[in-house]
Amino acid sequence: MTTGSIAHPPREKMAIDGARLLDRIERFAAIGRNATGGLDRVAFGDDDLRARAEFLREAAAAGLAGSVDAAGNILVRRPPGLARPDLPALLVGSHLDTVVNGGRLDGAYGVLVALEILQTVVEHGVELSYEPVAVVFANEEGARFPQPFWGSRALAGHLDELPAEPCDHDGAPLRGPLARAGGDLDRLATAAWPPGSVAAYLELHVEQGPVLEAGGERIGVVSDITGRTLLIAVVRGGAGHAGTTPMDLRCDPLAAACRMVLAIESLSREQRLCRVSTVGRLDVRPNSPNTIARDVTLTIDLRDGDPARLAGAEQAARDLVASIAAERGAEAEVSVGTRSGPAHADAGLMAAIAESAAELGHAHRTMPSGAGHDAQIISSIAPFGMIFVPSVGGVSHVPEEDTADADLIAGAEVLLHTALRL
Repeated sequence: MTTGSIAHPPREKMAIDGARLLDRIERFAAIGRNATGGLDRVAFGDDDLRARAEFLREAAAAGLAGSVDAAGNILVRRPPGLARPDLPALLVGSHLDTVVNGGRLDGAYGVLVALEILQTVVEHGVELSYEPVAVVFANEEGARFPQPFWGSRALAGHLDELPAEPCDHDGAPLRGPLARAGGDLDRLATAAWPPGSVAAYLELHVEQGPVLEAGGERIGVVSDITGRTLLIAVVRGGAGHAGTTPMDLRCDPLAAACRMVLAIESLSREQRLCRVSTVGRLDVRPNSPNTIARDVTLTIDLRDGDPARLAGAEQAARDLVASIAAERGAEAEVSVGTRSGPAHADAGLMAAIAESAAELGHAHRTMPSGAGHDAQIISSIAPFGMIFVPSVGGVSHVPEEDTADADLIAGAEVLLHTALRL
């Protein structure tokens, strides 16, 4: 990705409306807020639909043109007469859905800044070399429907990675909720963008970690995004009465699963086979206090920047599940929930981000992302650049997730200046 300069108007005379941005962030933070202060805006749920509708209303009020594709992605463009559909697109965005009891900034910050930048470009009458398009990717988190990066996979044409009839964790189909969001499972292929239609993708995100805050930098220039493999393990045993079944005659899948949880943790903590390894979800059936479980489903989340190490950790995880199940007399089955390979940011876009940060007087550092993002999916069809801003206390995916207002505005300004450089 090459970079250049814009002569009209000068970059230094352009700025986002910081007060408008912060107001939008606060208003969207109220959509899906639960009693503990966290957000339960899981993809395609009622609160997610409310946030999506509000985003489209904000875009329309700003004089922009919004639409929803078959995958449920929201796309916002300049209005007819200003838009240049003949030009390759500069996609800018993130997602609105959250994890259960999540924070107010993960994803939402990026899409609200994308909207602000598009609005700013229109207000200043700027002509870019590419057509700016703000995108809200559907179901990035996979909190309810275990198909994370659903929207970006569809847009990138990775339809073979998506099930024909997706369901949530309880077996309820996606088809109906997707239709409520404006999508259409039968027309999913139409969401894919043709080769060459995306010039680049830019994403702004809170860091979700402690590095920037600890180092005193305001801007992170992302160099790489970690790879992730999500495995689904089902452990089956024999249900029985908790009081009448002797210990030596039991086949308890929950006891086996507990052994597996610790063994999976050891893949990274002791064996160092991959950067991190986590069991984040356990579904126990029948999940009764006086019953030995019949079966347990657990998720195994493996992450690393090296595909070979990721593959090795996956095989080790499969072997551990099989050996523990056999030792306990249980049966186990492991399947792949999703795979996302490591991705590397474009050098030209990284340079443009760093130059923009320096131009605005913000200290910055180059750093990898330990979390997954839509950017790594889009990297298969276009170069990407990604910007981080500090997270207070380094926490994310929790109600306490926060970033200072000045940092939120700084990140938005850097993203705007980066877009103007292209």
